[in-house]
Amino acid sequence: MPKLAAFPKAFMQALCKDGTMKIGEWIEMACRLDVNGLEWYAGFLEMKNEKNWTRFRRLVEDHGKIIPMFCCSPDFTHPEFEFRQAQIKQQKRWIDMADALGASYCRVLSGQRRPGLSIADGIRLTVECINECLFYAAKRNVTLILENHYKDDFWQYPEFAQKMDIFCDIVGRIENPFFGVNYDPSNAFLAGEDPLQLLKRVSHRVVTMHASDRYLIEGTLEDLRNDEAGITGYASRLIHGEIGKGLNDYDKIFTELKSVGFDGWISIEDGVEGMAQLERSVSFMRKKIQEHW
Repeated sequence: MPKLAAFPKAFMQALCKDGTMKIGEWIEMACRLDVNGLEWYAGFLEMKNEKNWTRFRRLVEDHGKIIPMFCCSPDFTHPEFEFRQAQIKQQKRWIDMADALGASYCRVLSGQRRPGLSIADGIRLTVECINECLFYAAKRNVTLILENHYKDDFWQYPEFAQKMDIFCDIVGRIENPFFGVNYDPSNAFLAGEDPLQLLKRVSHRVVTMHASDRYLIEGTLEDLRNDEAGITGYASRLIHGEIGKGLNDYDKIFTELKSVGFDGWISIEDGVEGMAQLERSVSFMRKKIQEHW
């Protein structure tokens, strides 16, 4: 049966930029939720100090939880070789960080969709860089997970592999037992695409999942596909919201995942309106898991 984790989506600025929230505060709040673990983020300010890596692991485990997933954002599509090598080096450090935290899964991305980057070059660079990181990850028993991402909170341009065909092409070129997919249904809407169509193409490779929900504040999904796909900046027609009240059909999503034997981690990226909202989203996900597994 899948296990639930929580991610501090509402507190990224406080934890990663201005330091107005400490990791210990997030741990105390999150561990009161009905979850099995906490997803970690590489950009937490306090993670710059390596001594904190095992300290935070112990703090989470003292609350009876674990850190199963580690979220980071390598940028492998830069045209300069030296930049990409620095990103590979950084990814390896993040793999070490994940290992120290006890995380079995560490995210990778393609990189930013910079102006002038061709699809062929972007795919080639992404696959080369991920493959270069996989041997390092395997030695530490860490699985690299590629997410159908939209845009890191602190990137200038959206994800190169935002569109389904590009994402699936990359996934299809990497065959390694320490590589899989982190599926995020909400991000498919940001690409102007159908999350269920994407899931059916990659469900056999999905090992982890991000759960959130999106609402259309105006227009239709067809309008979104026509005028939002591929823009720089967040889609103005869509906003984050409570899981179970938005566009995602979790019954269909879970039916597909159950059919391929998925029993991994689902991390809830929600609570943008506060912990009460996050608690309701956790309850919704618990109910749906019980219904389908």
